[in-house]
Amino acid sequence: MGVLLLVRHGQASFGADDYDVLSPTGWEQGRLLGAHLSASGVRPTALVRGSMRRHRETLEALTGAAGWGGLTVTEDAGWDEFDHVDVLARHPDAPDGELDRRAFQLIFEQATRRWTAGRHDADYPETYADFLARVRASLSAAATRAGSGETVVVVTSGGVIAAVAAGLVDPDADRLGTARMWERFNTVTANSAITRVVVGPTGPRLLTFNEHPHLAGAHLTYR
Repeated sequence: MGVLLLVRHGQASFGADDYDVLSPTGWEQGRLLGAHLSASGVRPTALVRGSMRRHRETLEALTGAAGWGGLTVTEDAGWDEFDHVDVLARHPDAPDGELDRRAFQLIFEQATRRWTAGRHDADYPETYADFLARVRASLSAAATRAGSGETVVVVTSGGVIAAVAAGLVDPDADRLGTARMWERFNTVTANSAITRVVVGPTGPRLLTFNEHPHLAGAHLTYR
């Protein structure tokens, strides 16, 4: 049986000109995770990441602290987050200016519910159904690399991990059921948390969600 360790990236730079950059806290979260995994005896056989800068920087922090040298990193844009800026901009009540974290979270949840509902698919360059399809394709590709006794570490984003978790918890759920589970998972995924997926003869199955024993105090963040 193989294992996929899905890692959410460290904290990005909320409110900065370029969100897709780790904050100082995000870099430290990556280092703390790397030290934790190394101390736990994790030795990956493959490393995969999305194409976003925050994915690359998280993996750099993680591997540096873990001492995982010599492994080739595979980039797969299927692990990229959905375009939350675009989803927010297409919401009828999209804000004109900057929001604090609490106000952002409220409008973010409203905007993503509109996106996942499917009634306005023509408004979005990438629909929720398209997003799920590419995530599932990348999950399948990573699972094929997780042979017996092998461990594949994947650095990705919270919305992607939530999509994986929702799909594995109930593969037969309808669109709205999957969307409801996705929202619940997406709102609680911690930065640099680990979600474990085991891969056996019947395919991938969710083992744990949102592990973060390496985080405490100011290092535990969700945005």
